[in-house]
Amino acid sequence: MSETESGLVTAGDPEAIAEAIQTEVEQVLVGNEGTVEHLTIALLTRGHLLLEGVPGVAKTTIANLFARASGLGFQRIQMTPDILPADITGTNVYRQNTGEFELQRGPVFTNLVVADEINRATPKTQSALLEAMQERQVTIEGDTLSLPEPFMVVATQNPIEMEGVFELPEAQRDRFQFKLTVDLPDRDGEAELLDRFDTNPNLGPDTVEQVVTEDALLEARTQVTNTYVAPPVKSYVLDLVGATRSHPDVRHGASPRATITFIDGAKARAAVHGRSYVIPDDVKALAPAILAHRLVLETDAELSDVTPQAIVEDVLEETAIPDVEPSEMATPKEA
Repeated sequence: MSETESGLVTAGDPEAIAEAIQTEVEQVLVGNEGTVEHLTIALLTRGHLLLEGVPGVAKTTIANLFARASGLGFQRIQMTPDILPADITGTNVYRQNTGEFELQRGPVFTNLVVADEINRATPKTQSALLEAMQERQVTIEGDTLSLPEPFMVVATQNPIEMEGVFELPEAQRDRFQFKLTVDLPDRDGEAELLDRFDTNPNLGPDTVEQVVTEDALLEARTQVTNTYVAPPVKSYVLDLVGATRSHPDVRHGASPRATITFIDGAKARAAVHGRSYVIPDDVKALAPAILAHRLVLETDAELSDVTPQAIVEDVLEETAIPDVEPSEMATPKEA
């Protein structure tokens, strides 16, 4: 691992960056390795995450710890029914002492934005994030402003609360690269967490330090884009996405954006695992987080309590994995 004397990862090595961030975050949290890895993949591929879980499982804390370890600016927006789009993007404020309007930038102007309980905001306010997530810019009273780079949105939602919430529309869900469920810890994990906070009641995001430079992150992004994806792996992605569209319980399957997300995410996963090429296991590991939230089920399936997660499991089981040697996936075939 290339580091300076201060311990910062300065080389654009995705594996070293992922390892450093994981180690730093684990000083506070226990048992969230998969979530942190997906956050790292999203950061390296310009993606956004939707975290779902019951209250108290540290959804916001995970994002805050990740931002601090990555050296990212961090802002949390508490979404409520009365929050307005301008509360997110900003607005022009009249200054009486100067007689002029001054741009007041909203909390979206940072590297990592947490939209806490996003489904509590109205559809109009939710849509204020659409341009930011897709175009990485916002328009305030006719002026288009670029957002900082890197930029990512981590939204959270509570699956057990049904009153006073507005379900995310399909267009909004499709813009999230991954949707993850943050589960309750097992007994051993919770016991370790209890011991940590008993020893240090002030344990929290302030405990975590930056472990990677911005230049290293940007260099790692370039390395990820150079990761090789062999034709059989691309065909596997197309088969998986196509299977969601032809499944009898699905009214609308995954979009082409999901197909691209598979390739980008699999490249990053391969890179953080120290490979310069993608294998089918990279695709398979990311499938639940990429596909489940994009599926729109048939009415009969919903009434029968069929879940998108169960459909993804069916698709993974029924779709043939490419039977190719690692050497065929590692290098382009000679013409």
